[in-house]
Amino acid sequence: MTFLLLGANLGDRVQTLRRAVELITERVGAVFRQSGLYETAPWGVADQPSYLNQVVAVETTLEPYVVLGQTQAIEQELGRVRLEKWGARVIDIDILYYDQLILQTDTLTIPHPYLHQRRFTLVPLTEIAPDFVHPVLLKTNLELLAECEDRGEVTIFNFKPISPLR
Repeated sequence: MTFLLLGANLGDRVQTLRRAVELITERVGAVFRQSGLYETAPWGVADQPSYLNQVVAVETTLEPYVVLGQTQAIEQELGRVRLEKWGARVIDIDILYYDQLILQTDTLTIPHPYLHQRRFTLVPLTEIAPDFVHPVLLKTNLELLAECEDRGEVTIFNFKPISPLR
């Protein structure tokens, strides 16, 4: 099971995330679980618009570096331009977990090195995989969220409560 974090804070964020999920399904593997969309405060560089974030769980037979290549190609196709680390972007797709793989190279680190420090990652991740255990920290996503010191705002996007029947 591979978990990907999608984020967008420029352009039509909802449409970009929808299209990213379609392209991930076509090029990486079947998306079998999706979190809701979350409006989140920027992290790293504060002076930019809010993000929409979503986590998807993907069944893939591709090797991790191929997944990385495909997700970067999807980012580029959707208009991503890399100008500034943690800066505003049309789309960002990060590999959070690839099964229980632990990998650290110059081009790819799995699990994602900041996963446990970011509420905007942990909230949607916990929604769809609360009991998944981080292979390095040996804690569930739910435990990581409970311990996370990041206090950035993360709220469900466009949530409309259901009115009680009368």
